[in-house]
Amino acid sequence: MLQTVWVSSPGSWALQESNSHRRGKKRCWKCRFVRTIIQHPCRRHAPKRSRRERMLRKIQICLCFCFVSGLLYEISLLSSSVFSYLPVAQHYLTPEQVLNLGKSIIFLETTERLEPPPLVSCSVESAARIYQDRPIILFMRGLTNETALDMNTSYAAFSLLSSMKNVFIFPLQMETIFQETPLLEWYNQVVPEQEKNWVHVSSDASRLALIWKYGGIYMDTDVISIRPIPQRSFLAAQKSRFSSNGIFGFPARHKFVWDCMENFVLKYNGNIWGNQGPFLMTRMLKTLCNLTDFQGTEDHSCQNISFLNPQRFYPIPYPAWGRYYQVWDKSPSFNHSYALHLWNFMNRNRKVVEAGSNTLAEKLYKTYCPTTYEDLIQNAKHRDPPSPEDA
Repeated sequence: MLQTVWVSSPGSWALQESNSHRRGKKRCWKCRFVRTIIQHPCRRHAPKRSRRERMLRKIQICLCFCFVSGLLYEISLLSSSVFSYLPVAQHYLTPEQVLNLGKSIIFLETTERLEPPPLVSCSVESAARIYQDRPIILFMRGLTNETALDMNTSYAAFSLLSSMKNVFIFPLQMETIFQETPLLEWYNQVVPEQEKNWVHVSSDASRLALIWKYGGIYMDTDVISIRPIPQRSFLAAQKSRFSSNGIFGFPARHKFVWDCMENFVLKYNGNIWGNQGPFLMTRMLKTLCNLTDFQGTEDHSCQNISFLNPQRFYPIPYPAWGRYYQVWDKSPSFNHSYALHLWNFMNRNRKVVEAGSNTLAEKLYKTYCPTTYEDLIQNAKHRDPPSPEDA
């Protein structure tokens, strides 16, 4: 027979005595349980219960066991299987729940399109392969809470990314993201329709708010990951003495990111491309340290912030961006790089990766995002072209 023993208070180490103990009877050593809920009492002191009471007690124990088992199962799902994709419409996990796990790799799509282009898909897939123990999150402006998209959608890239175990796709809700940051007041006053560079400006703001709130690494959607980044707090040098904002990482609530958000609002000028992006990062970094030229492949450090060598992400500088879409006699090894920025903003002629072209970009796709290459490049001719509004 089982007996329930209740602790008098959370901080108490003494159990309440039963009536039989209060009468002065000798306690059984088996009854000296501390901070327990269920125990086997001494038969000598345990009152005999009816068959019905014993049955009810067994049912209670079974229900308690089922509850605890279910709770442990839910915890295991969140901890070990949290990277299993859940369709957006079901909302089993909120963005906050995933982001609060820490170490997220964050991508942003601030246009309204719902079909990620192959380069976006390659960027997300390569990160998912390189950082298999971290959540990879793609925030999409075109998604809403009511958007019914899942792995069976006609959007090929969306379906492809949705099937990856550590990839999460969420709506980008800027007003929610900017809460409790200096950017909220700016966002409530700005008129997107009157902004010349709203797609870029809104992305610049969103990435700062997300990294400040939750920490992790932000990457542009034209960055192909090739090996893990070992640093936690870092900026990426585009060239000597100039920082990009296409990829950076910080722990949550880092002062540098907060200062960047304040300067974003103070020095806001939406007509100057990059004023809230790479120029912002550069001028804020200059307030902390004296930037010097890089020598070889060394990295710089300033007040616990790593300023990473241009070779880490920009081994091909932006004036030579077209080399990614050329055939090389011998492909570079990129031994000193963590990821490669393909400069899609410079790609005005919309060069694309074509199967069999043997370009450097095609080789990168084959190596670092093979599923994207197979499904969106090799098999693209067997699929109906997207409608004009999705292009």
